[in-house]
Amino acid sequence: MTTFTRRALTLAAATVGAVMLTACSGGDAPDGRSAYERAGDRAEGRVDAPVTIIEYASTSCGGCGAFFNQGKPAIDDGVERGDVRFVFREMLTGQPNLARAGFMLARCAPEDQYLDVIDLLFEQQRALFSAMQQGNAQGQFQTIARTAGFTDEEFRACMTNQDILEAVEDANTQAVRDGITSTPSFIINGQALEIRSGSDGQVYAADGEVLVDDEGEIPAQIDRDTWDRIIALFKARAEG
Repeated sequence: MTTFTRRALTLAAATVGAVMLTACSGGDAPDGRSAYERAGDRAEGRVDAPVTIIEYASTSCGGCGAFFNQGKPAIDDGVERGDVRFVFREMLTGQPNLARAGFMLARCAPEDQYLDVIDLLFEQQRALFSAMQQGNAQGQFQTIARTAGFTDEEFRACMTNQDILEAVEDANTQAVRDGITSTPSFIINGQALEIRSGSDGQVYAADGEVLVDDEGEIPAQIDRDTWDRIIALFKARAEG
């Protein structure tokens, strides 16, 4: 299998409420997971990184694609520095059939290449949408699969694998149980990222508290600078 360069996903952020059941607190969990992860999560970055970011996303969610291109590079840099542990959780939003096929393809790849395939799917999101409108989504998926190193036979076997399909459906069901209502949604160090009204427009908040750093309230935007600020703030809190 070919290894791809990691990039990014997306954000919009909605109140996640009861999602705290997805996180524990303190210390590292067993089996190489951070305290905020559970069995089956796909993640990258140091297990003991000061900031753990969990993203619920769909490869066929337009907002997720926007975050992939604009905000996720900040997370990728944080992973490289050792500041961030990034955890990805699947949800079937946007065009569910496209997302379902995409997640199945990623799950059919070797475990250590799952996130690479997710990145590739986000890179090809617009091409997939265009192919779907032309009635050729399957052909575009097959092209993506070949790029990822699958043979056509392996691709067909993957798309008809009932165990993989059930695993994707189970992940979506769990996201709903977690209280996730839209994608992308984020949990940072166990706190749900939300959008609130601030003194100068919409701003980010965590568990009802507006996020404020030395520059002031952090605006509800998905650009790289904003996410650099978010990561720095949570790192300072974790280490302070």
